[in-house]
Amino acid sequence: MNIDQTVDYHLRSTLFAMRRMYNLLATENGITQGIGYALVNIGKEGIPATKIAPLMGMTSSSLSRLLKTMESDGLIYRKPDKEDRRVVRIFLTEEGLKMREKIKNVVLAFNYELFEKISPEDMAVFSRVTHIIKEQVCNDVDKFIENKNGRGEG
Repeated sequence: MNIDQTVDYHLRSTLFAMRRMYNLLATENGITQGIGYALVNIGKEGIPATKIAPLMGMTSSSLSRLLKTMESDGLIYRKPDKEDRRVVRIFLTEEGLKMREKIKNVVLAFNYELFEKISPEDMAVFSRVTHIIKEQVCNDVDKFIENKNGRGEG
């Protein structure tokens, strides 16, 4: 099997092409792709800061830097949770809400263009295949962690 016939190749090359496109669009709006992704994941009800990192696949230190940048750019503000004062929730400012709307429109426009070219049946197959891939990845990660922990205890 050639490398360009692997699932990895197709996923990575597609992801890199999309990231390149979104980076260009983000730069045009004076933000980074990471900031854009964070804005899309922060709802009107806010989100605990600790929940953003896993959504974005970031370490907490990288997220901390990103949130500081977003706060200094006037896109977010922090507020203690009403029920648990130890939890800090992240909210969008008016400027953050405007930027979030721009980003959502770009993502939706891209998807509308794709859906003109992809049949509902093909989209259903794509969804099933990516679900299977994610399940396999999760299983392999779990096995890796079990094996690593098993060796450390023996």
